[in-house]
Amino acid sequence: QPNFIPWIGYFYKICHSDVFVFLDTAQYEKNSYADRNTMKASNAAVQIKLPVKCLHHTDSYNDVAVKITDYWVDKTLKTLEYNYKKARYFDQIYEDMSIWLKRSDLSLSEFNSLIITDICKKMHFETTIRFSRELNIDSANIQRIIEICKYFNADTYFSGKGAMDYQNEEIFLKNGIALQYTDFSHPVYHQLWNKFLPNLSIVDLLFNEGYENSSMIIKNSGSHE
Repeated sequence: QPNFIPWIGYFYKICHSDVFVFLDTAQYEKNSYADRNTMKASNAAVQIKLPVKCLHHTDSYNDVAVKITDYWVDKTLKTLEYNYKKARYFDQIYEDMSIWLKRSDLSLSEFNSLIITDICKKMHFETTIRFSRELNIDSANIQRIIEICKYFNADTYFSGKGAMDYQNEEIFLKNGIALQYTDFSHPVYHQLWNKFLPNLSIVDLLFNEGYENSSMIIKNSGSHE
């Protein structure tokens, strides 16, 4: 799903894939990473929530509207400035965040995917990025994934470890697709404010390491087992 400025592991999957498909036809879930993520503050983690308007509980990422206000933009940018002003790459990333967060009249899918693709471009990822809405696939769950893989003639599906509990490897193999789980191992990088905190939005890494270093850190974050 095209989530809100996702964590590092999300970008690890992108850079190690030939084709990355935003599942923007998936159902939007409240109180998820669809519209919120976590940054590091001086004394703890702080959550930033994207204002959205969802009319029906069955709405997809394409159906949910982002409701940007000047107040929200100012408050969010002040939070970032207060907590990352001392970061090495603050000026560069803050300027980009100022542009990203001010985009309006977009769906949740459009808003989030634009940020993600911009970050990928700045880190020079060569992955082809597509959207499930373009594929006219009506299936759900594992069958939808199978059909997306077949659409691109994929021989391997690169999955997050969180899907281990419900994915059936035999179904993939019967369709000629290997199921490969990510070997992502969270890197430790230079971070402000005392003890290192993992699993934050990629924004934390970018502020502290910049695009070039972040790209190398992400690409080399496999467990190498």
